[in-house]
Amino acid sequence: MIKTHSPLSAWYIVLLVSVLVIAGCQSGKTQETTTETEEIYSAIDSGITHLDGVKSQMVLTDRISSHVLTYRDAGIPVVFLHGNFSAATYWEEIMTTLPEGYRAIAPDLRGFGWTEDKLIDANRGAHDWADDLDALFEAMNIDQAHIVGWSMGGGVCYAYLVDHPDKVLSVTFVSPVSPYGFGGTHGLEGIPNNHDFTGSGGGTVNPQFIAAISAGDRTDSTQNSPRNIINTYYYKAGFKAAREEDFLTASLMEKTGEQKYPGDFSTSDFWPNVGPGKYGPINALSPKYVISDVDSLINLDVKPPVLWVHGSEDMIVGDESFFDLATLGKLNYIPGWPGEDAAAPQPMVSQTRAVLTTYEENGGAYQEVVIQDAGHASHIEKPQEFNKAFHGHISAIH
Repeated sequence: MIKTHSPLSAWYIVLLVSVLVIAGCQSGKTQETTTETEEIYSAIDSGITHLDGVKSQMVLTDRISSHVLTYRDAGIPVVFLHGNFSAATYWEEIMTTLPEGYRAIAPDLRGFGWTEDKLIDANRGAHDWADDLDALFEAMNIDQAHIVGWSMGGGVCYAYLVDHPDKVLSVTFVSPVSPYGFGGTHGLEGIPNNHDFTGSGGGTVNPQFIAAISAGDRTDSTQNSPRNIINTYYYKAGFKAAREEDFLTASLMEKTGEQKYPGDFSTSDFWPNVGPGKYGPINALSPKYVISDVDSLINLDVKPPVLWVHGSEDMIVGDESFFDLATLGKLNYIPGWPGEDAAAPQPMVSQTRAVLTTYEENGGAYQEVVIQDAGHASHIEKPQEFNKAFHGHISAIH
């Protein structure tokens, strides 16, 4: 929960909704690339300066041609999934500090980075991404993996875990989207504010931000520039990423358009008068399309152990997130808010805790780690603290 914040103008706050950074997901046997599969790989020059030992390549699967970063050619696979308005390169610092015996794999998800440009069918929730991930497992001869999901990538982890629990050794969530999606619900049980799921989906995104992405804006001259959004809201104030330019380059590769980012939207008679559409990443994480996975998740016969890490100062995923229209309405930044009874802010963190608690009560296990003085990207801000919990988690699986 965000306990303190600086005053922000109404137009700026509304603009911030455009950055729904919802963030990445990990196999069992020691595995390596074989000559039989080498034909699926091809070189790519993304223009990114990768860390030593990180390979950038295209991997052809039976669903999509994926841009994939890898570190080490053999070892137990650990698969990292990024968040919205980001890409695989945001994981490199964690990939290159994996203990010996582990191999890192980080794809750019559909709609992001240098992966083949294909539409996301939001009607399937996060399962287009989950199916792409499973196709990548098949192409790279991965039988099982540890999966790690940041923000939106956490939503992909939920879907992959529901579909393929037997292929998951463990799950690590890093500031994940709520299991009930982003926006439009209230209470620990993820109750929709309205039957049409208003307050979620592509209509929550400001067109000026979309235009800035499409234009490749690298400036810091406006408050809503992509650079300023990343520096202000991914991290706690005062942090500066060493690879800022590469992170910005990768983020700006997100595919924009009515059916891409953020996606289309529907209109509603209920405040805030916009609901989810049928395409794009923001719609794919609407509660309309993901709520049905929650029962499947908590009732899995196979329940891999879960580590949940989040920063104490996260302004994007929180119980009163600045990226939730209901929170902005409550703060009087968006007019017409009908009050707590009709549109309470989504308790994102508390919803996640409630679902994981039920997961544990039903035979699973989870650990929650809060990294103090970190924002939405604790793995970048506090890598040593993150790795202490993360390495212990994956190393406990035999």
